[in-house]
Amino acid sequence: MPLTLPTLDDRNYQQLVDEALARIPVHTPEWTNFNKSDPGVTLIELFAFLTETLLYRSNQIPERNRRKFLQLLGVPLQPASAARGVVTFANERGPQETLTLDAGLEVLAGQVPFRTVRGLDVLPLEARVFYKRALGQPTEELKAYYDQLYASFLRGPVPTEARLYETVPFPPRDGSAVDVAQQSVDGSLWIALMLRAGDRPAQPTPAAWMDLRTQVRGKIGGKTVNLGVVPSLGESGRTLLPAGRSDAEGTAVLKVEIPIGGLLPSEPSQRRARYRALDVAADTDVLAEPGVVQVTLPPAADLALWDNLDPLESGVGDFPPALDDTNLNERVLTWLRVGPRARGRAAFLWVGINASMVEQRAHIGNELLPKGSGAPDQTVRLSKTPVIPDSVRLTVANGTAERWTRIDDLTAAGPEVPVADPRQPPGARVTKNDRVKVFAVDAESGEVRFGDGLRGARPPLGATVRVDYDYSVGRDGNVNPEAITSGPALPAGVTVTNPVRTWGGAEAETVAEGEKHIARYLQHRDRLVNAADFETITRRTPGVDIGRVDVIPAFTPELDLNEPGDAPGAVTLMIVPKYDPAQPDAPYPDQLFLDAVCDYIDGRRLVTTEVFLRGPTYMPIWISIGINTIAGQSIAEVREAVKRRLAQFFAPLPARDANAPEDETAVPTLQTGDPRRGWPLRKPVVALELMAEASRVAGVSLVNQVLLASGSDDPAPQVEMRGLELPRVAGISVSIGDPIDLAELRGTPSDVAPTAELLPVPIIPQECQ
Repeated sequence: MPLTLPTLDDRNYQQLVDEALARIPVHTPEWTNFNKSDPGVTLIELFAFLTETLLYRSNQIPERNRRKFLQLLGVPLQPASAARGVVTFANERGPQETLTLDAGLEVLAGQVPFRTVRGLDVLPLEARVFYKRALGQPTEELKAYYDQLYASFLRGPVPTEARLYETVPFPPRDGSAVDVAQQSVDGSLWIALMLRAGDRPAQPTPAAWMDLRTQVRGKIGGKTVNLGVVPSLGESGRTLLPAGRSDAEGTAVLKVEIPIGGLLPSEPSQRRARYRALDVAADTDVLAEPGVVQVTLPPAADLALWDNLDPLESGVGDFPPALDDTNLNERVLTWLRVGPRARGRAAFLWVGINASMVEQRAHIGNELLPKGSGAPDQTVRLSKTPVIPDSVRLTVANGTAERWTRIDDLTAAGPEVPVADPRQPPGARVTKNDRVKVFAVDAESGEVRFGDGLRGARPPLGATVRVDYDYSVGRDGNVNPEAITSGPALPAGVTVTNPVRTWGGAEAETVAEGEKHIARYLQHRDRLVNAADFETITRRTPGVDIGRVDVIPAFTPELDLNEPGDAPGAVTLMIVPKYDPAQPDAPYPDQLFLDAVCDYIDGRRLVTTEVFLRGPTYMPIWISIGINTIAGQSIAEVREAVKRRLAQFFAPLPARDANAPEDETAVPTLQTGDPRRGWPLRKPVVALELMAEASRVAGVSLVNQVLLASGSDDPAPQVEMRGLELPRVAGISVSIGDPIDLAELRGTPSDVAPTAELLPVPIIPQECQ
C-alpha cells in the first residue's frame, strides 16, 4: 500500500484554548472567572496561538524532509522555457535611409520584454506579397472572352491548357496557410518592393515618379533584405540518428529571384521575363521551421523593371502578377519571386521583409551579489528567475576583475592549487585542469554555486561578485499576433510588430511535479534505456503539453511492411499533444512541438539508438447506425448521446476522471495498449463493438445495424489499424430504424479540374459602377 504522510497534530487555536480551559477546574478549582477580560485567560490564548504555530511547523517536517531528499538526490526541476517569435520593423515615417538595428534590441509586448537575436537593416520600403491563384474551372464564356482579348498579343487563340488566375494578397485574411505548389499557377510567392505610402513626388507626373523610384533604388541597391518566413507546420516528423544529431528533415531552402529589366525584344516569341537568382543565407530550413533568410539585393542599376512592357503582357506567363490598383503599380520598385528550390510541398503562413527572430528575455546588468567568503561551497541567489543559463556572465573582483566561466558540473572542475595524483607513481606528469575559476547555475531557482577548492575555486574573502544575466517569464511570453508594439530604443519613425503569435514559453516544473518523478529518476538516471524511461523523460519536456506518448521498441515508421520487433536499435515515439486548436478532436503535433521534444531527449538517449518522433496517422472512419429508442424518450437527445459516446470511444485522449489517480509511469503494451490513454495502437475498429457501445446509451432499446467503412472503401465488419494509425470519425449518422447508406453520408465528390498548364493569364476584376 502507498505511504501516506502522517499529521503530527491537527489541533487548531480554538481547540487548544477550549482544552486548556477545561483543565482549569481539575488543577485550580479556585479559579472561577473564565471571561476574556481575565489575565489568566489572556495568557492561555497567547500560549494557544504560539502552540498552533509550533504545530504547523511540526507538520511541515515530513514535507521539508521530502524536499531535502529531493535536493540531495540531485533530481533537477525543469526550469521555465523562454518564448520565441518573429517580428517585423517598418520605417514608415522616418528618414528615407537604411537604418541598422543591432542584435539584442529590446521590444515589448505590454510589460513582456523580447530581444532580437540578430541585427538587421531596416530598408525604407513597403512590401506587399501576392500569389497567382488558379481558377479551377473557367466557364466557356470567360474562356472565349480571353481568347478574343489576347488574340492580337499571342498571334492566335489562347492555348487550351492555359491557366486563368487571379492576383490574391498573401497571407489570406482568415490566417490559413497557402501551399504555393498546389494553390498557385507558378509555385511562387511574389513580393512587391514598393515606395512607402508617404513618399510621393510634389508633382505626380510620370517623370517625377520615375525620378523618385530611381532615387530610392540608389538607396537600397546592394543592401540586405531580411526575409521572414513562417511555414505551415501541420505535417511533421523528426528522426534522431544513431551517434548523431537529428536530421534537418531535408536541406531545402528558398530560391529568391529578381527580374532582369530593360528593353524586351520586339519579336513576340522572345518577349519573356528573365530572372537572376540572388544570394541567400539562412541558419535554418525555413520550409520546416520559422526563420529569417538574408537576401542580398543587386546594385541599383539592376533593380529596374521592363521599359517597354505592353499592358496586355502584364502578369502573363512568368511576368509578375498584374495589379489592378494603379496607385500600387506606380509605387513598385521591383519584384522578388520566392519559391522552394526543390519540388514538393511548400506551404506558408506568413512572409515579410525587415524581419528578425526574437527571444523572450529581460536583461539584468551588473547585479551585485554577496561578497566572497572564502569558504567552500559558497552559494548565492540571483534576484530574478528563471535564469537563461547561457546568458550568465559573472566577474569576481579581488583587486582586479576577472571573468569566471559557467560549468554544468562542479565535480569536473580542477583544484585551486595543482597537486599530484597519489594514485600515479612518483615522477608522473601532473595533468593540469584549467577549469578552476568556474561556477554552476540552477536555472529554475537562480542559485549560483562555487567550488570547494578541490573541485573549483572559492571566491576570495571580501571579493566583489557581480553578474549580468537574462531571465524569462515562462508561459506569459506566448503572446498573440500584433502584441509586440513598442521598444524603448527604437529609432524615430520605426515601428515593430509580430505578425504571428510567439511560441515555446512554459512554466517551471513545481516541486510537487518533480516529486512524482523521484522513483523513475532513480531508475533511469535521466537516460533513455527502456520503454518506461522513454515514456517518463519525454513527458517532462519543457515548453510543450504532452497528452500521450506511446513507446514502440524495435519499430520504424519509415518501412511499410514493418512490425514491432523487426527493427533492432530503433524506437518510435508516437506523441499526441494535449491541446490542438486546429483540430481538437484529433490533436497532432506540429514541427515546433516535435523540435522541443527532439532537443530535450537527444542528449539523453544511447548513442546507438535511432529514435523516430511522429504524430498519429488518423484514419477517417464513416459510421451509420440505425437504432430504436425507448418510448417516451426524446429522440433528438438519444441520437446526440449516441454520437457523443462514439466520438469519445474513438478519442485519442479520453477525458479522465478528475478524482481518479493518474499513473504517469504506466506504459501501454504492444498488443492491447492502455485504454485509459485513448484508442490503443493496432486495435481494429469492429462494428459489433460499436453496436455494444451504442446499446449502452440510456434511451436506446435496440441497435438495428451498424455500417462501418474507412475512407472511400465499402462497408466492412471491421477496419484494421496498422503502424501509427488511430481512428478519426469523419462522419457519423444515427437514424431511427435502418441506417442510411454510407455513400449518402459521404456525399458525392466533385470532379477535379485538370492541372496541366502552359501559360498563366490574369483575369480582369469586374467592378460595379
